[in-house]
Amino acid sequence: MPQILIKLLAHLQADDLGMAELAKLVAKDAGMTGKILTVANSSAYHRSGRQADLEQAMMALGTDMIKILVISESVFQTFNRFPHSGATDLRAFWKNSLTSAVLARELARRIGYAQSDEAYLAGLLHNVGRLALLAAAPREYAFNFTARDDADLCAVEERTLQITHVEAGAWLIERWQLDSFLADSVLYHHEPSERLEAAHPLIRLVRTAHVLSTHADDARQVLEACALCGIDPDEAGDMLTAAARQVEKSAIHLDIDLEGADDVPAPSAQAQVQAAADPVQQRLDEEMRNLVLVSEIGQTFARQTGEGDLLESVTRSARILFDFENAVVLLENQAGQALVGVPDAGRQRIGGFAIPLARNGGAVARAALERRMSLVRRGAPLALPEEQLLRMLGAESLVCVPLVSGGRCLGVLVGGVAGWQLAAYQKRERFLQSFGAQAASALENAMAARNRTRRQLASMAEEYREASRRVAHEVNNPLAIIKNYLSVLDSKLERQESVGSELSVLHDEIDRVGQLINGLGDSGTGAGGLGAGGGGAMAAFADVARVADDVLRLFRGTGFVPSNVDIATSFGGHDNRVAGDPDTLRQILVNLVKNAVEALGAHGGRIEIANRGHVTRERRLYLELAVADTGPGLPPAVLANLFSPVASTKEGPHRGLGLSIVHGLVKQLDGHIACRSGKTGTSFDILLPAHAGAGAPAALPARALGPA
Repeated sequence: MPQILIKLLAHLQADDLGMAELAKLVAKDAGMTGKILTVANSSAYHRSGRQADLEQAMMALGTDMIKILVISESVFQTFNRFPHSGATDLRAFWKNSLTSAVLARELARRIGYAQSDEAYLAGLLHNVGRLALLAAAPREYAFNFTARDDADLCAVEERTLQITHVEAGAWLIERWQLDSFLADSVLYHHEPSERLEAAHPLIRLVRTAHVLSTHADDARQVLEACALCGIDPDEAGDMLTAAARQVEKSAIHLDIDLEGADDVPAPSAQAQVQAAADPVQQRLDEEMRNLVLVSEIGQTFARQTGEGDLLESVTRSARILFDFENAVVLLENQAGQALVGVPDAGRQRIGGFAIPLARNGGAVARAALERRMSLVRRGAPLALPEEQLLRMLGAESLVCVPLVSGGRCLGVLVGGVAGWQLAAYQKRERFLQSFGAQAASALENAMAARNRTRRQLASMAEEYREASRRVAHEVNNPLAIIKNYLSVLDSKLERQESVGSELSVLHDEIDRVGQLINGLGDSGTGAGGLGAGGGGAMAAFADVARVADDVLRLFRGTGFVPSNVDIATSFGGHDNRVAGDPDTLRQILVNLVKNAVEALGAHGGRIEIANRGHVTRERRLYLELAVADTGPGLPPAVLANLFSPVASTKEGPHRGLGLSIVHGLVKQLDGHIACRSGKTGTSFDILLPAHAGAGAPAALPARALGPA
């Protein structure tokens, strides 16, 4: 709508438009200014010198004429730019429109309707829907554009185009968002007079103006129309004569050629054969258009990142494609018992809105439950949530489109529309359902991606927690050694003895603590980031005997092993080299020896670390290392879950992890571990890959160590 016309109507409704304000308004439009000056200096108004000043020119014309010129010129400029208007004979159309406008203005004065200029505009626009239909469907509507304007025309329009010119005109005007009954006066100007007896004055006077300008030869219609406005039918002829003079004068001022307008034929409306075409072909064409649109929509949805962007794209696309005034999405909650609102930037309160998914939940709930589009009409018996939605969307009616994917309804798209549009949406149900399916498919993918991300994050968090527990468990071993060695160091310093070896051990154990903590972020190890090598290159081989001696020296030096526990090693005569990292092997033995000491308890006993020679498994050579004790053995329930993190009877938050860590470290060395346990004790048998070129010499007698 032209801005000058919008501002003019706003001033007219406020009743504050003086000549100075009117001049300022007109001066903003160069074309309108030129039109006013041209008319003011025409022979009809020119009295003395040429009026070069706009305000003086407007004073010469008078307020009424200026407003008629502004309204008429704005409308003509706007609608003469409609597609195909230049190729169609519009003389009869504009003469009828001007006549209706002049009559509506005169009727407004006679019945005391204050907004006579609004009445003039309503009369001028009452048939603008015919121009809209010509622009939208020139081939189908070209013949009927000049047809006689009666009920038969509306019936043919409905049958061939699925919309009448009164509906099209009202739709066009409603988009201007005027605080007026202007759209209603256009929509109802073909209604029978008896239906309009209690209607708003603007609706009644436009109906009367339409009858007088188009059906003056129908005495019954004229009588009924005049009764709507309380006008004496005998005055109708005088009004038409005066209107004809005013139209002729206005046409001259507006440079509209109405010559021969009365000679333009106005046949009865009919559905042209070529317009009807093949219904199967029409249906196919429509389906193809919808298919292309739906495909494009699906690609648009697929490009969105995240549910928020997707839902915004869904509502925006729905407003564009289906001319929804507003649109919101209600999604099924996790329990599947209600539809809940999704807030957006403009409507935060929708986030607290919910509709129960029950048969008595109204049309919105029914759309979700039945997986079919449903409509809500204002004035019909409505559930409370539907009334709330109508208010939130500022709409007369609602179109509820289920979002269905794979047989599951994810939610409902709710669009606000004008009441008169509902019939058109019923005819587009298949397209709306396809749109909903595309939106639902994209939404399901977005939800699946979100759930995958959540699961990945939860898994990563759990892995990190588990790795943290494992590191905390393993750090306790060197910390205990450090603590014990500090006691030894303290007593040696008191005696002024050499502490070089103890300081070396402390240095090594502090380094080991650092390596374990640094390994927390290393998820590439089978032991949950507990590789003792600190992420560096693994050593070429480890000497099992040397590593075992280092471990025993640690335990012996700290007093961790009670006096009633004997520890023996048996490595002589064998090749003690294995392929792997010595620090990782050391960590394995520390855990196993520590567990064995704890298993022997107060009764004491014997622990043996032995190289039992080489074995072949699956065509690969392994060294068999055993750590055995003479303790009471393990219960069957413990044996069943021996190498999994389990609840332990030991104290501390990280108890029960040691053997699962050992298992992971053995796997890290590409080895195998097994356990045998009975009443006479427990033995952990470890197969570690033998160093390349290793042989199997004859065994020598075992070497024993006394009490540590």
